[in-house]
Amino acid sequence: MKILSRDKRLIFVILIVLLIVVSIGVIWVLARHVYSYKSKKQQRPPIKIGFAMSTLKEERWFFDRKYLIDAAKKKGFEVEWTNANENDSTQFQQVKYLLAKGIDVLIIVPSSFDGAKKAIELAKQKNIPVICYDRIAMNADIDAYVSFDNIEVGRIMAKHLLKKVPQGNYVFILGNPKDYNTALIRQGYKKVLDPYIQKGKIHILLEDYCYKWKKEYAYEYIAKLLQAGNKIDGILAENDSLAEGAISALAEKKLAGKVPVVGQDAELPACKRVVSGLQSMTVYKPVKKLADLTVKIVEQLVKNGTLLYTKTYFNNGYKMVPAYYIKPIEVTRENIIATIVKDKYHSYEEIFK
Repeated sequence: MKILSRDKRLIFVILIVLLIVVSIGVIWVLARHVYSYKSKKQQRPPIKIGFAMSTLKEERWFFDRKYLIDAAKKKGFEVEWTNANENDSTQFQQVKYLLAKGIDVLIIVPSSFDGAKKAIELAKQKNIPVICYDRIAMNADIDAYVSFDNIEVGRIMAKHLLKKVPQGNYVFILGNPKDYNTALIRQGYKKVLDPYIQKGKIHILLEDYCYKWKKEYAYEYIAKLLQAGNKIDGILAENDSLAEGAISALAEKKLAGKVPVVGQDAELPACKRVVSGLQSMTVYKPVKKLADLTVKIVEQLVKNGTLLYTKTYFNNGYKMVPAYYIKPIEVTRENIIATIVKDKYHSYEEIFK
């Protein structure tokens, strides 16, 4: 009986040793698996975004670039950006360059709404998702459109001008005809002002385009009208740069600040003009929100192959494109601190110094 008991103890010890050995082996295998998984995860290259910009001429685009890069970095993404200087051929070559750099998604600000199709086709041939940022590309296979509500931008401008000048001679200084936002803004202000135009309360002195958004056109339009002896009661300029051109022409006739002028983009010089009374109003478009939303969409597209939910779609002639809009905000001397300064878009010192 004692021998049997000794054998049992020996067997028990052997089993314990075997159990320990097996446990160590299992732990070792699991540790190797976890280490291998972490190593692979660490070695996996970050998502690379190609940001094909159209221009950096206006101040706002520097904010777009900064905020988009910042938002991407927070997610661990990389951004490779280019600037086409409003040239379709240049943008086509730059998209080729971005694709050669191995981007995972293309964000494009089309240099023209009808000239970006070929560049977008290059991306789609490589199964690269394409997001139109701020400007839409027509007749092209894009995955998403992220912008501000540009029709609302036009409405805001018109409503403000109507309060200032309910009747009289209006001038409409439109942006680049190759930028579809130009048409959308026009659609917005016409919805508000057409009834007054039809009743004869508002007379259109001029409605013309500024190619590539050049403020020199705006200056020339206003200078020629004033030289011809026309009385101008209100000016709607489709961005702050064009408003600046118009105000320069008014200043030469000592009319700056006497004729209401509205614009959009909330550029720092425009905010200064709003405070001083030279420009009646600007439309603030919260660029940081647009950049943050765009990066969220990038993450969904690349990681999950899906999009954020949206109720809105834009018919670009090729398909109904999922559209995401950020609301624009009217900025006057009365609310500039509660909007621009509060959002840290420009500081109080920058605007008021």
